[in-house]
Amino acid sequence: MENRDIDGRSIKSDETLFAIIECLKGTNGAGVTELANQLDLAKSTVHKHLVALERHRYVVKADGQYRLGLQFFTAGVHVRNQYEVYHAAKNRVDKLAAETNEAAWLIVHENGMGMFIYGVAHNEAFTFDSTIGTWVYLHANSAGKAILAHLPDDEVSSIIDRHGLPAQTENTITDRETLLDELAEVRDRGYAMNAQEDLRGLHAIASPVITDGRPVAAVTIAGAANRVTEERIEDDLAERLLEAVDDIELRLVYG
Repeated sequence: MENRDIDGRSIKSDETLFAIIECLKGTNGAGVTELANQLDLAKSTVHKHLVALERHRYVVKADGQYRLGLQFFTAGVHVRNQYEVYHAAKNRVDKLAAETNEAAWLIVHENGMGMFIYGVAHNEAFTFDSTIGTWVYLHANSAGKAILAHLPDDEVSSIIDRHGLPAQTENTITDRETLLDELAEVRDRGYAMNAQEDLRGLHAIASPVITDGRPVAAVTIAGAANRVTEERIEDDLAERLLEAVDDIELRLVYG
């Protein structure tokens, strides 16, 4: 019983730590009292965790305010560098953005969500720094749909059960059967499309990067809806995208 109590207290402490980190993410700096009030925690508890985070350089204190520290950046860079597809795709994504004069992105998936881990924005539709590291729902994103289309059916069902199909705009697919039908079309076509499904005014196409029969990432071309039209996709962008993905897959295989 004593060990279970200790484990329970430890888990609760971990949850508190993560809650403080997430709260700090949403601020430009916060004091102990502000954090305690937002999280409904004792100030002594918040202070104890902040001291530990500061000791390990995960937070910085200035003028009585705490903010997240660059140690998180170090960890993030380390995590991204562990993805072979990042190294294989980086230069090709740069070239794709230059060729199309649109934004080109590399998205990977983890725990049923997608994340932008690299990209180049050659238009006004994106702010580069605010997009890298952003999580997205797979069903509402062209890269996400490209990935889902090549995952096993039971894994797709598990992702839908876990995350649901929340609407990001009025164009988001929120019905399971409709999504599954579209994923079948994606497999046949070779790329997925996003017509203002996660952001109004934005169109995108994406194709999966597949190794050993499994999608490890997807590459996306995205831009304003009046530029990334269905006609332009069919006449030009889809071919450029598929060529880029082929190059990335070859580099993953042959280094």
